Amino acid sequence: MIWKRSAVLRFYSVCGLLLQGSQGQPLTQNVTVVEGGTAILTCRVDQDNTSLQWSNPAQQTLYFDDKKALRDNRIELVRASWHELSISVSDVSLSDEGQYTCSLFTMPVKTSKAYLTVLGVPEKPQISGFSSPVMEGDLMQLTCKTSGSKPAADIRWFKNDKEIKDVKYLKEEDANRKTFTVSSTLDFRVDRSDDGVAVICRVDHESLNATPQVAMQVLEIHYTPSVKIIPSTPFPQEGQPLILTCESKGKPLPEPVLWTKDGGELPDPDRMVVSGRELNILFLNKTDNGTYRCEATNTIGQSSAEYVLIVHDVPNTLLPTTIIPSLTTATVTTTVAITTSPTTSATTSSVRDPNALAGQTGPDHALIGGIVAVVVFVTLCSIFLLGRYLARHKGTYLTNEAKGAEDAPDADTAIINAEGSQVNAEEKKEYFI
Repeated sequence: MIWKRSAVLRFYSVCGLLLQGSQGQPLTQNVTVVEGGTAILTCRVDQDNTSLQWSNPAQQTLYFDDKKALRDNRIELVRASWHELSISVSDVSLSDEGQYTCSLFTMPVKTSKAYLTVLGVPEKPQISGFSSPVMEGDLMQLTCKTSGSKPAADIRWFKNDKEIKDVKYLKEEDANRKTFTVSSTLDFRVDRSDDGVAVICRVDHESLNATPQVAMQVLEIHYTPSVKIIPSTPFPQEGQPLILTCESKGKPLPEPVLWTKDGGELPDPDRMVVSGRELNILFLNKTDNGTYRCEATNTIGQSSAEYVLIVHDVPNTLLPTTIIPSLTTATVTTTVAITTSPTTSATTSSVRDPNALAGQTGPDHALIGGIVAVVVFVTLCSIFLLGRYLARHKGTYLTNEAKGAEDAPDADTAIINAEGSQVNAEEKKEYFI
């Protein structure tokens, strides 16, 4: 193809059509492409009657105008005109990286450089250093490694979606002296909260188009059981059932659990039934008081919890209070007994309406009570005055009856005198009337 370029130059010199130094410079642009992708190289000028040429970093001509000069199936013509020459390089490899030259054939020849950057894609990362299972409290060291990145990739660690900053980072150049192998080491001490947690190693690189590559390791941590006893009621009472649940967590899972009372076996297996992790006491009584213990064991160790049972008495049921409703009448019955002695007894009873509805309220119970008290007081006063009156009247009668009998010599005469006195009294009384 060298003869073609020489022929063109001779043609321009003969025809006098070569462009002078005052004409424009060709324009190119640097290109960055991911390894395995396609690069487009474009050269533009702002004048007519021009010839353009693309050359690779080894100064081999790729295209002269629309004529292909290098036999490479990966290189194709995109556009050729007086103002532009564009070519494509497919399946780009790291060896294609370098400085490409666009030449404008004028007098003198003018050139423009375009640098082709090829990005090395990092390989999928791998996590090493994990051996399952890990015991609680052990120190774990995980290493994440990726190769083939250009430039060197960045590695970040995450646990429970939270980034871990305190890590070690190492970068090494590969044998081709173009790409890099990057590794990062994470050290931490595990506990039971790390069981089932996903530790993620993330590789960030500009060749990944904002879609990072990740590697994940799910942790498996073995630990001793933790035990807690949960009662079915916070206030156990005599005669009621009670269920004690032994909530145990551990890895491996502890199975089964052991129930004891006061350091020994359960005293009444017919009434104290163990079902899985539950202790069911059918009917509580005072003899059930004591300390109940639940013990859970796995291959790592054992743990226990205690529950002190105090059986309470059943509280007495209070009778409901009856309230006199608003539209209820009250009847007061007074019974008076009169005797010849100066003392008078009075019995007062108050009866409520049996049909009264509980919960109704009267207009004023204090007023009703006051009225009843006044009625009772007036009745008692009347009885007292009546008793005094009768007592006085009877004393006067006895005094008059004895008149005329005091001076009698004997009993017969006294009786006759007394009768005479009564007659005289009647006569006197009639005369008075």
